[in-house]
Amino acid sequence: MQQWIEIIRTAHSLGIPTTSTMMYGHTELPEHWVRHLLLLREIQKDTGGFTEFVPLGFIHSQTKLFKSGHARPGHAIHEDLIVHALSRLLLNNYIRNIQVSWVKLGFEDSLACMEAGANDFGGTLMEESISKAAGATFGEYVAPGEFRALIRTIGRLPAERFTSYLIRELFEHPDAEERLPRPPIPVFGSDTHHAPISATGY
Repeated sequence: MQQWIEIIRTAHSLGIPTTSTMMYGHTELPEHWVRHLLLLREIQKDTGGFTEFVPLGFIHSQTKLFKSGHARPGHAIHEDLIVHALSRLLLNNYIRNIQVSWVKLGFEDSLACMEAGANDFGGTLMEESISKAAGATFGEYVAPGEFRALIRTIGRLPAERFTSYLIRELFEHPDAEERLPRPPIPVFGSDTHHAPISATGY
């Protein structure tokens, strides 16, 4: 941990911004979430170098940690909501951007976490392999128009940003490219308890 702190502080001192993350849903307890968030906040107070915070739910089904009996079966929706809300409360005005990991959460839970405190839906990706190898259902490319359509379902105004979080384009009105994505085809052996379950069309 100390080595990581030194590396991050050094990067920030050299003008290199970084992301910040936290994986949850494996062997940790809620007090570990708070401790980690407070550490990130203290670093951010000193350096201002974190561009965003990304909670990462543990995808369990194909991991050695779970199969060996050393981890619980991943993150549950109530944990997702608590972690994202807690992140907003503890990091607000310090790390302003809280990003959902739709690859790990799926669309429905990602939208719920947006309403719990997150403000960034993440990237469209081309293909994600890490979460899929661990058992995730999501991870294929999603068109920007599909993201915008999803974001509008919770009353948010979609925008495209740069890595620096400067806004590239604000989409005040829907366009012809906006459509809700189809549900992913479940992959045998994947974590399916986070797949969309609503009847809203996505």
